[in-house]
Amino acid sequence: MSAPPVAVLHAPGTNRDGEAVRALVAAGAEARVVLLGEPLASYAAVCVPGGFSFGDSLGAGARFAFEVGDVLRAVAARGAPILGICNGFQVLVRTGLLGGAPGDADADADSDAGADTHHPLSRTVTLTHNQSGRFECRWVNLVVDPDSRAELVGAGVSRFSCPVAHGEGRLAVRDIAVAGALAAGGRVLVRYGDATGAPAGGAYPANPNGSVDDIAGLCDATGHIWGLMPHPEDNIAAVHHHDRPGAPGAGGGLAFFEAFVDRAR
Repeated sequence: MSAPPVAVLHAPGTNRDGEAVRALVAAGAEARVVLLGEPLASYAAVCVPGGFSFGDSLGAGARFAFEVGDVLRAVAARGAPILGICNGFQVLVRTGLLGGAPGDADADADSDAGADTHHPLSRTVTLTHNQSGRFECRWVNLVVDPDSRAELVGAGVSRFSCPVAHGEGRLAVRDIAVAGALAAGGRVLVRYGDATGAPAGGAYPANPNGSVDDIAGLCDATGHIWGLMPHPEDNIAAVHHHDRPGAPGAGGGLAFFEAFVDRAR
C-alpha cells in the first residue's frame, strides 16, 4: 500500500492529535483522528498522541490505558505497528505493551506463575515524576540505539532533536538489572544525548527528567511497538527548529515518522 491508513487516537484531554496526523501525512500515511470506541481493524497502524488524556486522572495516561488497553493489545496481536508519543508512551507502558509486556523474560516468568502481567505491580518499568520536580518544556537531542529492534538506524535515522513537554516523563525501573536487560534485548528506542550525539550521562538538562540510562523511548520485542516521551511531530520541517530554519537537525523528526510509516506498509 502506498499510503497506509493510520489511526490517531483521541480521548478527552488529548491535544496533540492534529500535529500527529500532519506528521504522519507528511511521512506518507493516510492518517485521521479516531475517537474512542471506533473500530481499528481497518487501520495498518495506530498512533497514541500526546496531551493530558482524561486530565491525567489516576496518573498520566492511566485512565486512557484502562479505556484502550484491550483494543491496543488486539492491534498488537495482529502485528500492526503502534506508536505512543508522550502521553501515548505513558499509555503503552501502563497497558503493559512496553516495558513489561508478555514476551519479555520477566513477564514470561510471571505468566508461568499465573500472574497478571498487565497489573501495575507486575511491571518492571514505569514513567514517573521528573527528577526536577517540575514540568519540563525544552528541546532535547535524541540518539537512536543502533541495537534497537525498531531498526531505526537501518532506516536512516541515527539522531535528531525535538522538544519535550511533560511532568511525568522519568523512566524508572524496578532495579538496575532491568535497564541492562532492556538494552541487551534491543528494547531501547532512543536515548537523551548532547548536541554532538554523545550520551547525556544523566546530566540535566540534556537528560531533562532523570530517566535511567538516559532512556527517552522504548520498543517491544517485535520492534513493532514504539514509545517515546519527546515530540518528534514538533520538528518535521526546517522552520520548526528552535534555533533557526536550516540549522543542523531541523526537520529531523520527519525521518522518524517515515520509518514508522514504512513499517506500517
